[in-house]
Amino acid sequence: MASPRDPYLVLGLSRTASAEEIKAAYRRLAKQYHPDMNPGRADIEQRFKEISSAYNLLSDPDKRARYDRGEIDAQGNERGGFGRSYGSAGGSRSGGFSFDDDDFLDGLFGRRKTSGAGASGFGSKPRGADINYSVTVPFVEAALGTKRRINLSTGRSLDVNIPPGTSDQQKLRLKGQGTEGAGGAGDAIIEVHVEPHPFFTRKDLDVHLEIPVSLPEAVLGASIKVPTLDGQVAVKVPRGANTGTLLRLKGKGIRNAKGDLQGDQYVKLKVVLPDPPDADLTKFLESWAKDRSYDVRKKVFG
Repeated sequence: MASPRDPYLVLGLSRTASAEEIKAAYRRLAKQYHPDMNPGRADIEQRFKEISSAYNLLSDPDKRARYDRGEIDAQGNERGGFGRSYGSAGGSRSGGFSFDDDDFLDGLFGRRKTSGAGASGFGSKPRGADINYSVTVPFVEAALGTKRRINLSTGRSLDVNIPPGTSDQQKLRLKGQGTEGAGGAGDAIIEVHVEPHPFFTRKDLDVHLEIPVSLPEAVLGASIKVPTLDGQVAVKVPRGANTGTLLRLKGKGIRNAKGDLQGDQYVKLKVVLPDPPDADLTKFLESWAKDRSYDVRKKVFG
């Protein structure tokens, strides 16, 4: 089997690329090679998987650093040696899975907490190792909640619930689904990667969207259809709206996993002139502008 390609080459990036450049490259390539846009193309599907795998590695600062140092390969597998190295007490660990120190020591020494006191002892049998998995889900599915089937290292398959409001690189822990050990099985750690959306962006629980409107819609006002996470809704464009006018759709954002909070959707208007230019509109404006003028730059530049 051929070795996986350098993720930088897959995304067409240099090794000095910023996080923003990595995300932009992924969004561009994902649009081009998404299987939904190329039905029945096995080669395109394989290319998309390669692009997603490269993005999953380079978008994780820890994995990217370890790859750059030669500690892991393009698929995130250890290249040899003693595996992950860990910093001194109180510092961040290069393992990157946000486990607390007790979790790490419990897994290393097989400690088990005693009931009531929360103390740990070193005499118990070692627990099995945790196993790391990665899944990629579309933006809307991550926002609304979904399921993904994971093929475990044991050969079993498991349907994993991706809770509503899941964010990019969020990790889910499945107790007892790791490697078997004398002291019990370890856990499965699922890292969720959320695909960027072509026009939605997320900020906390709010969703942002820029939508074009015509000149008559902006000047005269109109009712237009606007996409949201759960379908299109009718939105009223106020008379005299301009580029940059912000409309708030209350409760149309992302709901958190508990279901007790939900954000809003913000729609930013962008006035777009006819393309190609309309001759009648041009003629009207030539006449209108003769005795009417307004300085649109003075307010900005003084």
